[in-house]
Amino acid sequence: MEKYSPQSIEKKWQSKWLAENVYKTEMDPEKPKYYSLEMFPYPSGNLHMGHVRNYSIGDVLARYKTMEGFNVIHPMGFDAFGMPAENAAIKHGVKPSDWTYSNMDNMKRQQREMGLSYDWDRAVATCSPDYYRWTQWLFQLFYKRGLAYKKKAYVNWCETCGTVLANEQVIEGKCWRCDSDVVKKDLSQWFLKITDYADVLLKDLDLLKGWPERVKIMQENWIGRSEGLEFSLDVPELGEKIAAYTTRPDTVYGITFLALAAEHPLIERICQNNPKAEEIRAFCKKAQNQSEMERTSSESEKEGIFTGLYAINPFNGNKVEIWVTNYVLAEYGTGAVIGVPSEDQRDWMFATKYNLNIIITLQPKDRELKLEEMTEAYVDKAGVLVNSAEFSGMDIKAAMKGIMDKAEAEGFGKRRVNYRLRDWLISRQRYWGAPIPVIYCPDCGEQLVPEDQLPVMLPEDVKFEQGAVSPLAQSESFVNCTCPKCGKPARRETDTMDTFICSSWYYLRYTDPHNDKLPFDKDKVNYWAPVDQYIGGIEHAILHLLYSRFFTKVLRDAGMVDFSEPFTNLLTQGMVLKDGSKMSKSKGNVVSPEEIIAQYGADTARLFILFAAPVDRDLDWSDEGVAGASRFLKRVWRIMETFEAQIKAGQDEYDVSSLTEEEKELRRVLHTTIKKVTEDIRDRFMFNTAISSIMELVNAFYAFQNSETINGNLVREVSVAIIKLLAPFAPHITEELWSILIGEGSVHQQKWPECDEAATVKAEVQIVLQINGKVRDRIMIATGISREEMEVAAKANACVQELTAGKTIVKMICVPDKLVNIVVK
Repeated sequence: MEKYSPQSIEKKWQSKWLAENVYKTEMDPEKPKYYSLEMFPYPSGNLHMGHVRNYSIGDVLARYKTMEGFNVIHPMGFDAFGMPAENAAIKHGVKPSDWTYSNMDNMKRQQREMGLSYDWDRAVATCSPDYYRWTQWLFQLFYKRGLAYKKKAYVNWCETCGTVLANEQVIEGKCWRCDSDVVKKDLSQWFLKITDYADVLLKDLDLLKGWPERVKIMQENWIGRSEGLEFSLDVPELGEKIAAYTTRPDTVYGITFLALAAEHPLIERICQNNPKAEEIRAFCKKAQNQSEMERTSSESEKEGIFTGLYAINPFNGNKVEIWVTNYVLAEYGTGAVIGVPSEDQRDWMFATKYNLNIIITLQPKDRELKLEEMTEAYVDKAGVLVNSAEFSGMDIKAAMKGIMDKAEAEGFGKRRVNYRLRDWLISRQRYWGAPIPVIYCPDCGEQLVPEDQLPVMLPEDVKFEQGAVSPLAQSESFVNCTCPKCGKPARRETDTMDTFICSSWYYLRYTDPHNDKLPFDKDKVNYWAPVDQYIGGIEHAILHLLYSRFFTKVLRDAGMVDFSEPFTNLLTQGMVLKDGSKMSKSKGNVVSPEEIIAQYGADTARLFILFAAPVDRDLDWSDEGVAGASRFLKRVWRIMETFEAQIKAGQDEYDVSSLTEEEKELRRVLHTTIKKVTEDIRDRFMFNTAISSIMELVNAFYAFQNSETINGNLVREVSVAIIKLLAPFAPHITEELWSILIGEGSVHQQKWPECDEAATVKAEVQIVLQINGKVRDRIMIATGISREEMEVAAKANACVQELTAGKTIVKMICVPDKLVNIVVK
């Protein structure tokens, strides 16, 4: 064997794997299938260590499952549409397509250098016409099923990106991509009716046994199902009714004002012939320019303006002031919220600021609330009603039912289930995205592009200017078209789709990536999908995962797939940190995978990042840890080199009874390791402890390095197992060792080692001897002996005999293979 040279070995095997297309996968009904998938990346140009961690986890599972006998699909692609390509076009004067495809080529090269076992024949790029053709086709499917519609609405607008954002893309009032402040803008936009699936999306979280509980809780909270009462309040001056929704019907007798969102559709009616019209409009504009986070935070200042109008509380006929406020949002509930200051802290803050009336309607059972003594709202949901007509004296639960019954019986209200979830806003005023396949005809109205004319291609004659509204609108060749129904001149939709549309179904396209008749074949998708193990960051817990679940359910209802959930199991890996912070270019703490590969090799990079921390925890980068991983691989190489002759000459089947006691102990360590590594990978994803166990096995093997008499068959058994166990983690060195020492096929196509349970049992074990709970001695006994035999061995011990002489043994407590505690008096 030559000296270990990771760079030359890795290039050799990467070239061979690529040339022979060894990771190509086909359907095989004779084998159980396994779909291992990491979230595909945006092609920004270079991999970072977070990518390496994500991909290494998925690759270990794919390689392990292959050795376990599964037919494994392990694809990769690129989430290739989006703002950075357009920003690069603005900044550098390059085409978004050229920038994107160049980055994809570079990242694909880096992924190959990591030794990742992807079936590149299945690769997809969402910006490719043969992919976004089907994204457009799926949009039309949603449209035909009544799940896609256009409406004018106040939307989240990022001035820096010059585009609309979905609610999920606004993080604490800022754009999820550029971190700029988000404001509200009134635009006509396309939506998908995800709210139609709110109940099933919530209910089916119970099906996701293999998902982290915190992710399911995040989705449950985002969907935000609540049960309450919607009722109408008359506004006599306008001849209108205003609908309000509340989850606390028990408070309705304490309403003293009605708070409207600045975007409420009645605002303009309120302003007509109103002396405060300009004040009201100015306030609305100011509120609309505040971020959602700022408007809804419990800490932010609550502001409002009295409209001069009153609504009538239908429960008691009281007049309540109508205010426009900055803390009510149009998209939640009805855009109108009842103000009950005595039982809502936000309303209390507002009422005390503007000196509004406060009515106590709930008294705790153990004390009496007095308004003059209160400094905050009483927010506990316990007590009895007061000042609430016939419901006074009732507890909350009974009163809620009675009040909702009254509203329904008298016809001014009804029980209603409400959701925090809003319909999914998919319009983007960008060029680099999938065009929305809709045509607008002056005579025929809104028309879908005929299916045989898909894809609607992105044009080349566009200009990129910072902050400009959709470059597509500037392309005459794109905008001008003919109506598919009447043949007269018409115009195309110039918005493109949110990139989360593209990533909501890519895992299905992988199952049939070259289909030019449909997005995918039903038989193929039902063979491979759903994904058995999905791996990605916790930051996608709401946006991507919720949208993917929605897509899958729509496609199921359309008869295109037979399953209800896209991802059976989910693993959210931790971040890679350096100097206590997430790696980022702005902080100057980025470690490039290429630097590590150039110095140590890809196997070292993979081994370190899987060994340094449990996969679901954050990982602190350590240069010494990387060097340690490299030293271990060299140590493996040296022990194999030491025993090269014995490995090649040894037999796979041999008489283990001929082994010495020391050799039997090594074999025990071997099979204990096989069991531990198997369970750590298969059941717990504890790759760090699996690698640690392999390291301990190698150390035990090293104890025999100078032995001239060690059984050669045992040497071969241990060596073969080490190579196989290490193969998913360090694929190149193990492939090379297998080729040199065994020479039959690829190590990655071999059967995973099986544990010989009999070999894991120690012939003898050390147990503790205690007297009245205090350790007095230790002895060796045969493993697995009976309680009676343990007692005899303990009584025979000289130390025990000395310390119990003249005393009465009350009882003996035996823990098999652990201890004997003798209780004396």
